[in-house]
Amino acid sequence: MKILVTGGAGFIGSHVADAYIAAGHEVAVLDNLSTGREENVNPKAALHRVDIRDLAKVNDAIASFKPDVVNHHAAQSEVPKSVADPGYDAHVNVVGGLNVLRACVDNSVRKVIFSSTGGALYGEPDVVPADEDHPIRPLSPYGTSKFAFEQYLGTFERTFHLNYTVLRYANVYGARQDFFAEEGRVVAIFAGRMIEGKPLTIDGDGNQSRDMLHVGDIAAANLAALEKGDGGTFHVSSGFPVTVNDLFRKLSILTEYKLEPRFGPGRKGDVYRIALDNTRARERLGWEPRIQLEEGLRLTVDYFRGQIARLRSST
Repeated sequence: MKILVTGGAGFIGSHVADAYIAAGHEVAVLDNLSTGREENVNPKAALHRVDIRDLAKVNDAIASFKPDVVNHHAAQSEVPKSVADPGYDAHVNVVGGLNVLRACVDNSVRKVIFSSTGGALYGEPDVVPADEDHPIRPLSPYGTSKFAFEQYLGTFERTFHLNYTVLRYANVYGARQDFFAEEGRVVAIFAGRMIEGKPLTIDGDGNQSRDMLHVGDIAAANLAALEKGDGGTFHVSSGFPVTVNDLFRKLSILTEYKLEPRFGPGRKGDVYRIALDNTRARERLGWEPRIQLEEGLRLTVDYFRGQIARLRSST
């Protein structure tokens, strides 16, 4: 089938596009390259350099490609940025997302697969792991904007018969993540600084926990959602919490890092402890995580070692 991946030059979206192409689908990518990179785009995918906030250009791209499915990954995805500028966050994630939905309706797209968030929706959860029916009470504007768009998907299904599947992601890590970033992306930042022997800082006391999932498992869930999960919302997750201190220790072993971490203040909008129950995805999508944390961290460290070596050789 023909699939358009918005945000397909980004960390997660590019892996999803690769998986679709490997499965034999025809893929196009829509990305403004504000955070994505052109080198991430599969050479078999056409690239439309478009900002989702520009309705006319979004419509032109979808009209010219005529996709059966739109996989929507383009987003403002940083919790601290959403706290600092909630208006910008909403403009990208809600208004920009609505532009994508309007263009889908106008061009007879069959289905939208939406990359939502699990970790930022529930606040401090009542139970761990939390399931998809847990009360929604986000601590950040980012979580609010993602949930608002989920509600719009339901509206567009009822009003315009646009089919959808929502995938609520855990904390995703792996190759192509930005290890130069100053915010978020704990595995990428830790691995990058450890490989270079630089000091690093843990936000808070390090006992905060996250549900960590390798990007390869994310791509597999997006493949499964092409034919399954219509009208459903699913956690794409490991189901297990791991503390930031544990991640530090595991990565220290893999990188032979000898320095002790510094500890800084916690971040506004961050949940302290979260894990997501993935039973529904196992039962209805036929998906389950395959890449164990230790293997995923090893693959990620190997990737960043190669990237850093290439950067050093080019300077």
